[in-house]
Amino acid sequence: MTAPHAPTAYHLFQPKSRTTSVVFASPHSGRAYPEEFLKRTILNEREVRSSEDAFVDQLFSAVPEHGAPFLTACGPRAFLDLNRGTEELDPALIEGVRRMSHNPRVASGLGVIPRVVANGRAIYRGKLSLSEVHRRLTEYWRPYHDQLQTLLDQSLNTFNEAILIDCHSMPHEALENVGPPGAARPHIVLGDRFGAAAAGSIVEKVEAAFSQSGFRVARNMPFAGAYITQHYGRPSRRQHALQVEIDRALYMDEKTMTPHAGYDDFVTALNGAIADVAAIGASERRLAAE
Repeated sequence: MTAPHAPTAYHLFQPKSRTTSVVFASPHSGRAYPEEFLKRTILNEREVRSSEDAFVDQLFSAVPEHGAPFLTACGPRAFLDLNRGTEELDPALIEGVRRMSHNPRVASGLGVIPRVVANGRAIYRGKLSLSEVHRRLTEYWRPYHDQLQTLLDQSLNTFNEAILIDCHSMPHEALENVGPPGAARPHIVLGDRFGAAAAGSIVEKVEAAFSQSGFRVARNMPFAGAYITQHYGRPSRRQHALQVEIDRALYMDEKTMTPHAGYDDFVTALNGAIADVAAIGASERRLAAE
């Protein structure tokens, strides 16, 4: 009897030659929904996809052309959230889990195994077994994070530094209260956990890269970064992590979850920013060698 194949946890797109310390990753654009999950969820297709960072893996597909690796998740966010720690287990969803110290993400249903999608809609009727949760963590969470750390270690060994660009998208409505009344909303929000996850010099260069491509950029509001930036951001060890949130309205119709007429122009502008961000890691390598 042939053993079943393990699920594919991620795709890794490597450059022909790695010329920068920058690593790009997309933990929330996965859309390979396991059949058993679709049978269990009480949501329809559009509802269950509302948590996706839709098309982010495609938006950043040019990354390897600029000498950097690009890691993308396959498992969808509604199934398992790679931007959460393995200890962020929701007792309201998972059998046999004790309520620990208060965690606002878990309390709102957004733990490592989410209980809800956008607008608080429940994903399941009833609870999940702890064994099912451990299986998801083993088959999806750990392979992705093991590969991500490997890429960062490679950067540290080769370039004496690592810069993680954690790629996300955000609902347009999330920007409603960002900035003073009447001011133009940002297109891009950079999250460095208020300086804890990346050196200020790195953040300034990334911000300049997006600004030079025509994007309005804000920092840390409304999103400063979650588990990934907190866990991997170690600027004192020359390992920097920066979350990049893109307004979905720039490239897609959020109601139909399809690219709109401005998609191609947006990708062209974004590719310019990607090239400039990748170049930051190349210039930092030269500085480290001097």
